[in-house]
Amino acid sequence: MSHDRTEAPSQPVAGRATVLVGMSITEANRRDELLAEAAPLGATTAFLQQGEPSLSAELTRLADAGTETAVLIGVRLGASGPGHSWLRRIAAHWWRERAGHRPALLVATRLAESADAVTAAAASVKPITGEEPGLTSPAWEEVTGHRHQVMVCRGPRCTAKRADDALRSLVRQLAEHGLGDDDVLVVQTGCQFPCNQAPVISVQPDDVWYGHVDPVTITTIVADHLIGGRPVAAHRLPRRRKDPRNHEED
Repeated sequence: MSHDRTEAPSQPVAGRATVLVGMSITEANRRDELLAEAAPLGATTAFLQQGEPSLSAELTRLADAGTETAVLIGVRLGASGPGHSWLRRIAAHWWRERAGHRPALLVATRLAESADAVTAAAASVKPITGEEPGLTSPAWEEVTGHRHQVMVCRGPRCTAKRADDALRSLVRQLAEHGLGDDDVLVVQTGCQFPCNQAPVISVQPDDVWYGHVDPVTITTIVADHLIGGRPVAAHRLPRRRKDPRNHEED
């Protein structure tokens, strides 16, 4: 028997709350869009990562306020981010761990991938039962064996300069070369500096930084640096070093 419910939280209901949940750093950077979409629904906002309040903190606030039902709508506006299953995992983890009053949790059965799609995504919801998978798995026990870690800046300026295009190209290029997390670990970060060179990525442990990165540049970086071992001079940024004399004792 299906547990889906086809009722959209288009208007606030007593004892019922709606939360738009940003799935990735993109939504944290585009918080104003999320808030604008939340307002007509009488909804609040929360984030799975790199944004405040966290989903767990918002659910705790609602529970402490006596909310009877919370409807969660995942929103993913960028090129990548956790899958829908992670929204259910995090919500279920909170529900199992919560002491005291727990509101019923209803989760939209699909993500809204644009601001305009929020209402449509809310049209079908499925309850959290507490039997959802937990936060651990044998596959996530150890640090991967990666040779390189690519840090993609997703600070406000880099995001405004289309860092998501560079990220999308990076993920695609690595997949086309058969490279996974055990080869190159891709991480999205907050501001890395220098913002004037946005979009910025850095490659560790090589201590190589690249600026003005676009999908074409990514193709060269993957082929020449991550595979060939030769940093790409054309987009490499100089690294300012501290003068050790500034740290000498008088």
